[in-house]
Amino acid sequence: MKNDFDKLIAKNFSLSGQRGIVTGGSTGIGKAIAIYLAKAGAEIFVFSRTGKFKKDQKEIQNIHHLKIDITNSKALKENIDKIGREGLDFLVNNAGITAKMKMVDLNKEEWDRIQKVNVDASMDLSRYSFSYLQKAKNTGRIVNITSMASYFGFNDVVAYTVSKTALLGLTRGLAVEWADNNVLVNSVSPGWIKTNMNKQVVDQKREKKILNKIALQKYGSPDDIATMVWYLVSPASKYITGQDFSVDGGALIYGY
Repeated sequence: MKNDFDKLIAKNFSLSGQRGIVTGGSTGIGKAIAIYLAKAGAEIFVFSRTGKFKKDQKEIQNIHHLKIDITNSKALKENIDKIGREGLDFLVNNAGITAKMKMVDLNKEEWDRIQKVNVDASMDLSRYSFSYLQKAKNTGRIVNITSMASYFGFNDVVAYTVSKTALLGLTRGLAVEWADNNVLVNSVSPGWIKTNMNKQVVDQKREKKILNKIALQKYGSPDDIATMVWYLVSPASKYITGQDFSVDGGALIYGY
């Protein structure tokens, strides 16, 4: 019986022999995603500004760090082509930035900076990866990391909210456009996850309000997002495309 179970798990969740790109993988959610997918057997190429894990972390043999500015379209294409020539099975568009300020105080440069990282780079990564993903043996996958801000309005982060809502549109549009090209496109919307990004926009007063609006009354962890991404790039999700998965402790449905 145990042998049958192991075979079932391997058939549906092993990423052995697969190769994938994870952006923003030096810390937080991206780091957890890279580690989980690598431990599931995939060879992972992490695109980040630092080119390494930010905090002490035992390096994993099949994780390769590349120091890349993802807003540099030329550098993106060169690195994707280099990786893709050896095969590319999935892309996880995780990198994202935010800024806490009122919309009336937000200048055009800051607006553009957020959109370039959160939206434009994801678009470039997707289109440059397409020709390689469509050749993937087990179906190419793209997973965009969106946000609960795609559904709710929040004070002081309007530019971020707009960018993550745009990623939902990118997910759905590409899922339809590439449905006949061997590429599945989905997204994951994290709720309140304990990361450095959340620390930028949450003070003690706001934290109390946040927890009161989550059905499970607690924060999630980067591991919670990583396991959902693992599912979406695994053979187990072969009949899913164009969907967004909220991993939010029930915040989206809580009738407060």
